[in-house]
Amino acid sequence: MQPVTGNLCAPAYLRCWRSGELAERVRQALDRLRDCDLCPRACHANRLEGASGFCETGRWARVESFFAHTGEEDCIRGRRGSGTIFFGSCNLRCVFCQNFELSWRPEGRECRPEEITAMMLRLQQEGCHNINFVTPSHVIPQILETLLPAIEGGLRIPLVYNSSGYDRMDSLRLLDGVVDIYMPDFKFWRPEVAQRCAAAPDYPEVARQALAEMHRQTGSLVFDAQGVARRGVLLRHLVMPEGLADTAEIMRWVAENLSPETYVNVMAQYRPAGQVSARQFGELNRCLVGKEYRDAVEAARRAGIRRIDGRSAMGILQE
Repeated sequence: MQPVTGNLCAPAYLRCWRSGELAERVRQALDRLRDCDLCPRACHANRLEGASGFCETGRWARVESFFAHTGEEDCIRGRRGSGTIFFGSCNLRCVFCQNFELSWRPEGRECRPEEITAMMLRLQQEGCHNINFVTPSHVIPQILETLLPAIEGGLRIPLVYNSSGYDRMDSLRLLDGVVDIYMPDFKFWRPEVAQRCAAAPDYPEVARQALAEMHRQTGSLVFDAQGVARRGVLLRHLVMPEGLADTAEIMRWVAENLSPETYVNVMAQYRPAGQVSARQFGELNRCLVGKEYRDAVEAARRAGIRRIDGRSAMGILQE
């Protein structure tokens, strides 16, 4: 598939910053920490005073690592890597998470805004194509407040919001005109599967609302002349054993409610990890087989999805 190009402007956040709206968003977002309902868990912890809820994160964001990531999709990593900042903890916590050490525990070092600003500017200086915030749903206020000095310090590359899709609409609206690229998952279609795998039976409905908002804000994915993403939604979907992710239903919804032009990475990386065990989770305790993955890609095509990530569409699994 050839990249789609278009008339691309500067990163969205510059206009928001120049108008003064970004400073107001920071104020609103930080105020939400006082009785935190940033994510669907709605723990109502006073994080401004250091309390924490499900995410085990208080006033300051925890950063586990930051580096030029070359393992993302080609259109995100480009030639020089995606400037990835991994935040500790996660508001979803799938039982099979391959980053269990980061997502299930409050790992990482608490960082003040100026420290994260320095990370962002360093990644830009190293030549990264974007700043890629991983598991950001519970630290939106901290991201916004660190963005102000980063822009003043010269930040000029796109922002990527890389989440599980378990995001509240009103929190995403704080990012309208700030985030350039949304890179969410759509993991589960059935509430009972979401409950079993993530103790979040509301995940399917929350994800549908969140993806619709992300698409409203940024549209379908657009690339520059070098094939690097500049704006839009890149959707990730992890194929699971025994069809537990209901790929066909998800792809049909995406084509009908977002766009057939939605850029989708149908992922084959599932393997038993995290909390999965044969005794507790049965069919989850094995890797995919080639046919399951190929059937999932074909289901996406039948649903009308026209833009499937090239590396995935090649079919990386063998029988």
